[in-house]
Amino acid sequence: MAQTTANTGMELADRAVGFLLSLISISIFTYYTFWVIILPFVDSDHFIHQYFLPQEYAILLPVFAGVALLCFLCMFVGFVMLKSKKKKA
Repeated sequence: MAQTTANTGMELADRAVGFLLSLISISIFTYYTFWVIILPFVDSDHFIHQYFLPQEYAILLPVFAGVALLCFLCMFVGFVMLKSKKKKA
């Protein structure tokens, strides 16, 4: 019985984390889509422009994030390969 209660609590925590990650992802997607697709058609003196970075960052931020992700992925794969090599020896 205690095992079932612990699993239910953990399942609820997993759902909460999943919901939070989904909410953050949807928020970032909506913000970026509005920034890149809709904002160029809004007058430059409109007040909404104060909530967004300059257009140059619309390309620089995703490129930087992609390069950082690729670097971390390569480091992780290298670490796993080194660890598995030590295990065999």
